[in-house]
Parts: sequence; structure tokens; C-alpha cells
Amino acid sequence: MLITTLVAFALAASEQATPQLPAPVLAGQLQTVRRYPSDARQGVAVGSKDVYAVSNWSLTRYDKATGEKKAQWSGDPKRFPHINSCTLINAELVCASSNFPGTPHVSTVEIFDAQDLHHVRSVALGLGTGSLTWIERHDGAWWGMFANYDGRGGEAPRDHRHTTLVRFDDQWRRTESWALPASILERIAPMSISGGGWGPDGRLYLSGHDHPELYVVAFPDGGGVLDHVETLGMEAEGQAVDWDESAPGTLYGITRRTREILAMKAPIEIP
Repeated sequence: MLITTLVAFALAASEQATPQLPAPVLAGQLQTVRRYPSDARQGVAVGSKDVYAVSNWSLTRYDKATGEKKAQWSGDPKRFPHINSCTLINAELVCASSNFPGTPHVSTVEIFDAQDLHHVRSVALGLGTGSLTWIERHDGAWWGMFANYDGRGGEAPRDHRHTTLVRFDDQWRRTESWALPASILERIAPMSISGGGWGPDGRLYLSGHDHPELYVVAFPDGGGVLDHVETLGMEAEGQAVDWDESAPGTLYGITRRTREILAMKAPIEIP
């Protein structure tokens, strides 16, 4: 009897410690229009002719039309423990990388040739702030998201609430940064933001770690916290995403359940 009571008490305490959040109010749903078998674990990048699977210390290029594997790169896991996301800029694959789940946090930008995937160069961003999860070029600047976590991969006293969007100049000097609003933080806890980028409508979209949701944010008129504009549903359970500039309105993501790359059509207005 005593054991049964203790078990019931422990279960009740556990339920109170991890309350179930209500389903988000969705402004729309992305529709999956194509699937690619892949080895993706962290995310995907996309160009006009290729899609790229991102998997910690390996990258794979697939033909966008046929799905055929065209090139692959594998690095030393000790040197490249966690390449989380990439985006295609000109003829280079620009990737956000960190030492996750190691601490103290060290982040780099790793750059690869977009065709044969050989490693070209690194940009060392140093210690602190968090683990870099996505990087993008926009409006004449570099932008990156530094993730923080409550448990594994976290660095006390920071937790998921310290996830930060940073703008860099061309010399990788930090020029400004923003925090996330509570309405997003409560949904991603105890994890963080894994992907992001500007859509063809000029809005900034963020994806979490494990929820099939896409968060639209805007820069505030005042203060240092981003505005949460709306949430879209999608099949991809978070992770790193990338907009297809050759097919405006199409977002690429992954599903860890099947390791597939997903092409998803977004219900957005394109100017």
C-alpha cells in the first residue's frame, strides 16, 4: 500500500512539473508536396538544382529532380560534432556549427563547396551566448540564432529562455540582438530554436526542436524581445529548415521518423 501511494505521488508530481500545453492557435498549415529519402538528422538546405541533408558531421547532396545522391562529405566528429543547419549562398554551403552537447559553448560558421562539399573555411565565433543553430545572410548582414537548453547541452545559469537572435556585420562583429517572446519560449521548453530564415514574404520564420510548428516573428517597435506574429503547422517536427528561393513559398524540412527530406508549400502571400 505504501509503495502504491508513493508511486502515485511521484506520478502526480511529475505531471505537475511538466504540464501539457494547449494546442497552438494555427494561422495555417504547410502542405507536404514531395519527399526525398535521405540520411538527414539535423536539417536540410536547398538550391535550384540540389537538396542537402545535414547530419552532424556529415553532409550529402542530392539531385533535386531525381533524388540521386551526388556528393557526400564526412568530417572528424571531434572537430565537427554538431553541424546543425546550412544555407546555400552563391556557390557555397554556409553552415551553423557548435560543440553541442559539449560545454562551454563554442560556435563556428563552417563553409563548404556546394558541389563536391569539400570544406573551404571556418569562422570562429568563440565562447558564450549559446550554441549556433542557424545562420543566414539578409539585408546586408549576417544573422544567427544561439540556442540554449535546460538540460543536456545547456550551460548554467543560462536555460532555454536565453536563446538569442544576433545580427553581425561583415567582420562578424555583433551589432544587435533580440530575445524570444514568452509565447514561443513556453512551447519550445526545455529545448530551443533549431532553424530559421526569411521567407519570400519578407517575414522571419523559426522552427523549434521537436514540435511540428513554424513561428513567424517580427522585430519590435521598441524593446529587445521579438514579436510573435503567428504560428503555422507543418509535418516536419521542428529541426533546421530552408526556403527554396527558386520556388517561392516552398519550405524544406526533415522528419526524423523516416529520415526524409520534405518539400512543403506554405500558405503565405508572396509580394
